[in-house]
Amino acid sequence: MRRLLQFCFLSALGALTACAQPSKKSAPVTLLPATPAQPGNETLILASGCFWGTEYFLKRIDGVVATTVGYTGGHVENPSYEQVCTKKTGHYEACLVEYDPTRTNAETVLRMFFETHDPTQRNGQGPDIGPQYRSAVFYQNEAQRELAASLVAQLRARGYDVATELLPAAPFYSAEGYHQDYYDIKGGTPYCHGYRPLF
Repeated sequence: MRRLLQFCFLSALGALTACAQPSKKSAPVTLLPATPAQPGNETLILASGCFWGTEYFLKRIDGVVATTVGYTGGHVENPSYEQVCTKKTGHYEACLVEYDPTRTNAETVLRMFFETHDPTQRNGQGPDIGPQYRSAVFYQNEAQRELAASLVAQLRARGYDVATELLPAAPFYSAEGYHQDYYDIKGGTPYCHGYRPLF
C-alpha cells in the first residue's frame, strides 16, 4: 500500500486533482440504482476516490456494458459538481456499473474495484482528500452486501485494514457530461488508480 500511495503522490505532481478542474455546467440526471438500464443486466454502485479513475478500470471488464459517474450518499438533491466539491453535501464520487451477468458477475466487478484503489485509505484516495473521495460499496440487495462483506473479510484476513464502507444504495445522480468517460475522451491514464492483485 505504501508503494501505491507513493506512486499516487508522484503521479499527481503532473496532474490536477478532480476538484481543481475548470467548472462546466450541465444538469445532473437522476438514475434509479436498483433498475438496470437493459432487461437482464445488473448494476453495482462503487466509490473509490476520483470517479474518473474508478470508471476507467471498471469499464474495461469484459461484460461491463455501461458506466456512469455521479454522486450518491449525500443529503442534497441533484447536486452539482461545485456543490459536491464544497465537501458539505455528504456525497461520494461514485460509478454506476451495468454488466451482463451472462458474461461477468458481481464478484469480478467488486474484485476489480478493490484491486484498483487503496481500500485502506480513509477520507480520500491518494492526493485527493475529502469525504467525496471515500471508498464505499452501495449495495442494492442482501446478496451484494454479503458478497462485499466476504471480500472485505478476505482482505482483512490478509492483513489489510480495510476502510471501505458498505452502505445501502441511495439516490444516484449522474455527474455533468464532461465527467463521463473522462480518460477515454481526454486521453491519459488515472493518476491515482492502478491495478495490483490483492486476493
